[in-house]
Parts: sequence; C-alpha cells; structure tokens
Amino acid sequence: MSNRIPDPFIDFALPATDLAVSAYSFAQSAETPVVFAHSVRSYLYARELAARLHPDAGYDDELLFLSCVLHDIGLSELGNGDQRFEVDGADTAASFLREHGVAEQRVRIVWDAVALHTSDGIAGRREPEVALAQVGISADVLGRNREQLPVELVERVHAVYPRADLSFALTEEILAQTHGKPSKASPVSFPGLLLRARLPYGEIPDWHDLMGVTGWGDRPPAARTSELAGTPEELAELFEKRLAAGDLDGLVELYEPAAVLAPAPGTVVAGADAIRESLRDYIAAGARVSLSLRQIHTAGDIALLSSDATVTRLASQPLTTTTTEVARKQPDGRWLYAVDHPFFGE
Repeated sequence: MSNRIPDPFIDFALPATDLAVSAYSFAQSAETPVVFAHSVRSYLYARELAARLHPDAGYDDELLFLSCVLHDIGLSELGNGDQRFEVDGADTAASFLREHGVAEQRVRIVWDAVALHTSDGIAGRREPEVALAQVGISADVLGRNREQLPVELVERVHAVYPRADLSFALTEEILAQTHGKPSKASPVSFPGLLLRARLPYGEIPDWHDLMGVTGWGDRPPAARTSELAGTPEELAELFEKRLAAGDLDGLVELYEPAAVLAPAPGTVVAGADAIRESLRDYIAAGARVSLSLRQIHTAGDIALLSSDATVTRLASQPLTTTTTEVARKQPDGRWLYAVDHPFFGE
C-alpha cells in the first residue's frame, strides 16, 4: 500500500489499492485538471448509478475505477498518438496496467472500457465494468440519468472536482488534437463529428458524401422517385401537385420538422404541427397555387429561391406575390423547405 493516499480516497471511499492509487496519480499528472476531474467524477457517478439502476451488475470496483480514471488518458500529451483519442487512450491505459503487472484479462476489460466509452449500443453489451464506465461518463458529459444522482453527492463532488464547463472544455481538448492529424478524426467517428461542425462547409465529408464517391453508382432515394424533390426547383412542382390533390400529409412532408411558413401576409408559423394546420386551411378552401421560378442560388446544401406566385380560391380575388424560400438538401438526397415565405418582401 502506498504511504500517502490522496484525501479523496478516504473522503469518497475510492478503492485504495496500490494500483488504483497509482492510476489516480498517473492520470492526474498526465491530464489537464478539467479532464482529470471529469475522469474521477465519472467513477463516482458510475458507482452511484450502478447501485441505483443496476444493483445486480456484480462488477469489480477496482476495474471500474481504472476504466473511469483512465478513460480520457488519450487526451493527454502522453497518450496523443495517431489514432482516434479513444483508441490511443485504450492503448496507453493498457501499457500502464501491463507495467504494473496486471493480468491480461483485466487489461482487456479496461481497454474495452476506454476504447468504447463513446460507442453507444456497444459498451452496454460488454462486461459490467465497461458498461458502467460509460454510464458514469455519460452522466457527467451528457447529463444522462443526472436526476438519479443525489444532490448532496453532486455538490460534494463538484466542491473537490469542479466541472469547469466540462462538456465544452472536453470538446475543445478533443478538437485540439485533430489539427494536422486527419487519422484522429475519421469522418465517421465521434471526433470527426465534432471536427465537421468546426470546419467550413464541405471541408470534411459526412457519411452520405462518402457514399457518393464509392464508384458503385448507388443513387439516393430522391434520385429514384418522382415523389421526392431531387432538386430545389422540384419542390414548387410537388407543392402545386399535392395541394391540388388535397394531400395534406404530402404537403407537410415537403418541409423540415422545424421549418418556417408564412401562410398569409403578417402571419408566420413554425414547426410541422403549425404548418399542417395552415395547409389544412388551404385545402379546406380549395386553394390553388401556381409558382414560376424567378431566381435560384445554390450553395452546397442550401438553396435560396424566388418565384412569382398566384394563389386562387383563397380569397375573393387572386393573390399575386413574389416568394422567398430557403431549401436544404437532406442526407437522403431530397430537398425540403426550411423557410417558405411568400410575403417576405411585403
């Protein structure tokens, strides 16, 4: 047993084995304070949530502690290799454990816990220590099951291991490693997802971009059926057709879930439910709309359109206007309205 056990091992009843104390000191010396604090909190929350939500888990407490306290060692300079940070961290944790004579079966469990801690649907199917480590990590980063944690425990933990805006700080640490190292942020990985949001549009491909360059000639659904808008211009044609047919569901499907629609001058609604009710009124009145494209400008997955529109049967006299629409290309290749404002310039 180490001569000096850090106070938190006593205050929070951490597993005070020589290996656990060494791992704690190793992570503390290698990681930034915000990442280290997160790692310890993850264990404390994993242990608490195990007792509350998974009382029959039957886990090894030392293994759970090692899995949590080392799970982000890949974000340290020591653990910063050429792989995604989770895998670099798993390799670094495994090397540390082997240097301390840990049996290979136990090393493998910690490796899995570290490598899979961002892999929803996989970690939960592995050993209890792997699954519970992700439970604690997710509670601290994403707030999952946060309501199950006693307020007094959270306050005690934060007093010793402050959050320091952990969720955003952790994101910055992950992104900091990706500069100049494309191998650390594959387009289909969690780090790649974070990086894509920070780079200019098109700088890093997404899954559907990769599908477009396989060379196999696979086509998205919008390219295979006339019932979907494969171009921004086709939205107007589909709107006219579905309105004339009284197809309310089909009309609503032309809009993104959080889209904005101006169904009448001075009226703006947002969201699928409100758009549905507005278009229901159009159908009930027997309204017809004709749209003639005036201009379109497309930038990547965004299109700005303007059309000459004539609306009949909605009022005593036909209504003419110049529309403004913003359409967005969806992952499946179809285009949908994000903003549909026939009266924007009035």
